[in-house]
Amino acid sequence: MFRTMLAVSALAMAHSMAAAAQQGETGPDMSLEAISPESEAVNVGLAGQDPSNIARYLLASGAGATGISPDGETLAFFWDVTGEPQLWTLPSTGGQAKQLTFGNGVTFFRWAPDSQSLIYGTDNDGNEQESYYRIAADGSSETLVLPAVEGGFRAFGDISNDGNTIAFSSTERNGEDFDIYTADLRTGETRRIYEGEFGFFAHDISPDGTKLIVTETVGEDSDNLYLLDLASGDMTQIAKPDPRANHGDGGFAWLPDSSGFYFASNERGEWKALTGYNVASGETDVLEHTAHDVESVNLCGTKSQYLVWTENEDGFYSLHIDENGIPLEIDTSILPEGTYQVSCSGASDKISVRVNGWRTPGDVFVIDLGTAKIDQVFASNYAGLDPARLIRPESIRMTARDGVELQGLLYVPDDSSRTEDGPPPVIFLVHGGPTGQSVASFNAVVQYHLDRGLAVFQPNVRGSTGFGRTYVTLDDQKKRRDSVRDLIDMLGALEEDGRVDTSCAAVVGGSYGGYMVNAVLALYPDAFDAGASLYGVGNWVTALQVASPALKASDRIEYGDIREQEWIDYYTENSPITLADNIKVPVLYSHGVMDPRIDVYETEIMVKTLRANGIDAPYIRIPDEGHGWRKLSNQLFYYRRQAEFLEKQLGAAD
Repeated sequence: MFRTMLAVSALAMAHSMAAAAQQGETGPDMSLEAISPESEAVNVGLAGQDPSNIARYLLASGAGATGISPDGETLAFFWDVTGEPQLWTLPSTGGQAKQLTFGNGVTFFRWAPDSQSLIYGTDNDGNEQESYYRIAADGSSETLVLPAVEGGFRAFGDISNDGNTIAFSSTERNGEDFDIYTADLRTGETRRIYEGEFGFFAHDISPDGTKLIVTETVGEDSDNLYLLDLASGDMTQIAKPDPRANHGDGGFAWLPDSSGFYFASNERGEWKALTGYNVASGETDVLEHTAHDVESVNLCGTKSQYLVWTENEDGFYSLHIDENGIPLEIDTSILPEGTYQVSCSGASDKISVRVNGWRTPGDVFVIDLGTAKIDQVFASNYAGLDPARLIRPESIRMTARDGVELQGLLYVPDDSSRTEDGPPPVIFLVHGGPTGQSVASFNAVVQYHLDRGLAVFQPNVRGSTGFGRTYVTLDDQKKRRDSVRDLIDMLGALEEDGRVDTSCAAVVGGSYGGYMVNAVLALYPDAFDAGASLYGVGNWVTALQVASPALKASDRIEYGDIREQEWIDYYTENSPITLADNIKVPVLYSHGVMDPRIDVYETEIMVKTLRANGIDAPYIRIPDEGHGWRKLSNQLFYYRRQAEFLEKQLGAAD
């Protein structure tokens, strides 16, 4: 009877929340007790200390997204060593890195075709409403290209080969739908070429400047593919498959004569295969079938003779190069394990490969495809950590109760980090998306937990990308709880495995992963001992109604159309807030006030409900962040407290 009364109470709260969202009630409740970052001395410990201070792990840094200039002489890359992601350059032969930007953190960049300047974007504390700038490659001059527009969420596309025009998508017409625009860099004049509904996104401009590749969002994981005539605004459909497929995530590479382009698509199979499109015939052909997803497709070299791509096998990447259709044999064993991001120069045979791996925060290599020479030009800074002590994940597979094969990455601390006999406690770290994928990339917090004797498991539940076209659809709409149940099946499989102590387990996740924390603790209240939910969903009705335009463009396929009463009723009954009275373990909550994707209201209603039920629910509210922690100062503040919370709950605190 008591449980029934609680359920009715939570259901009433969910209905109240839905009404509040429709009335526009969003934003933080400043009367709610919360912890916020404040100026404090940062204890970093000593270099070589064992175990190392968490600050050392967070201060370990490397190159972010990297692009080689068209002439092959200079590398541009993100680096957050100053506390926010800024734009830096470096000679492609190696040498001293130079910081170009100094203001708000940079969100993207692109080289101009003449290699003399770059276009980049910034927003305001993570609100995702960007301004565009042009800066000289030597940093000596800078101009505002497009100021931010209220309600204008933008997504950059490309720069034309003559360097005069950029293409981008924006919601500035109505604050909701992404249209396709061009802007003249000489005059600043913008032109709306195509008026879209939901999500149409600009990609690569053809070398002759006449056409633009466009995708239309279909769910979180797929898209339809089009070719837009930049003069007339006419749109030609290339691919609009049913069931849905992905064409855009692997990038696009135009042939130099604009007769076609290469890309990756899973339209004709489970895996994203290397595919070509012929403009004249309108036909697409699969060039190479693989057993893994193709990504980072590039056409490189002075004669565009090299086709370069990566393949993703369980979160570990491999590099592939063809020369005029024949595999090029280059020994790439020098590249560390992890994820690879490739960039090509058009006026040389050089490519850059940025590596982010379990032992590599961000190394950059330059490969001369003509000579097969590989040079490391940028090395990660380990902030006094011993990289030899970092732990490699193991890809493991297990079977769910309904027969679906699941996969995850398991990190087990070595004996030197264990202070007690028996298997270590385990933290489940759930990715966002929901169509994200846990890969073998550098994760400072994961490695810190390992150094403290805790195991970490990164599950790729159904709905994750990287495991086939079918797998990513298995959590759609009313199948969402199946993916939550996967966490329980994985916990059971790890119990049978015996390498971790599943009786002492916590679950952590951000964004959609934050929803998964809320959901699994409510649906399976005896499975985990604690949780940490970062900027996650509490009530799907309110979350979907006030989501940012980019999310609304895909949410209707992934979750159902929240404008329809069927889905309002469904999510009113099936949101975590409705079931929150079942949660009986401590949960750490956190959210950025500037978050445009999931409103801070989502976290705060969970905090209020748990506290009203007598459940420990500490809450960290960060005023100057959006959807995630970009700023190093906030990372240092938050993750130290998350680690302390988890260690206390799992009995691993000093």
